[in-house]
Amino acid sequence: MWLNLLCNVVLPGFLLGQLSKDTRLGPVWGLVVALAVPLGYGIWDFYRRRVWNIFSILGLFSVVLTGVLGLLKTDPFWFAVKEVAIPLVLGLAIPISLRTRQPLVRMLLYNDQILDTARIQTALESRGTTGEFEFLLKRSSWILAVSFVGSGILNFGLARWLLTAPLGTEAFNDQLGKMHWISWPVVFLPMLGVLMFALFQLLHGVEKLTGLTGDELMHHHKKG
Repeated sequence: MWLNLLCNVVLPGFLLGQLSKDTRLGPVWGLVVALAVPLGYGIWDFYRRRVWNIFSILGLFSVVLTGVLGLLKTDPFWFAVKEVAIPLVLGLAIPISLRTRQPLVRMLLYNDQILDTARIQTALESRGTTGEFEFLLKRSSWILAVSFVGSGILNFGLARWLLTAPLGTEAFNDQLGKMHWISWPVVFLPMLGVLMFALFQLLHGVEKLTGLTGDELMHHHKKG
């Protein structure tokens, strides 16, 4: 998850704000370099897992849209709309994805990189609590959805407050860089808090449904 956020959200936004200044690479080449990060990560991730990464797709789309708006020098209002649109789409996609074979909540919270999902599934089936577990995943999905929608609203307000210069100008790029750093304590940290809350709620529920301890849920646990 952290690598996804770094390659698809943090680095592209930082590079676009810093390198697209007229004194550096300019808006065109700044966009190209910023695009290379989520694009390269998306190709590498797909080659490694053979599964499309929604964060790479949304990150790439976000950077492309930012570059297009900047080159067209549109009103900053549309950049603020873009800022709320991406988290809103992701927030809506999380509960909708519950009807698919790969719910996003399993990628964000309940995944094999952290949890021993095979052992958990065996314990759920043996105790007959699979139905309660699916309800737990749905509740966690809605918590995540609310966090992403809330982050989008905060991003919109921050963009409307800070971004006043026309897009595609050096003044706008300076404001964009300032917004990037302010968004960490204003947007990212509260969202991280909600994500941790959702994770703890999920783990606590899984402990009750499986009878396993918190340590036994993790991959590092070894019998004996």
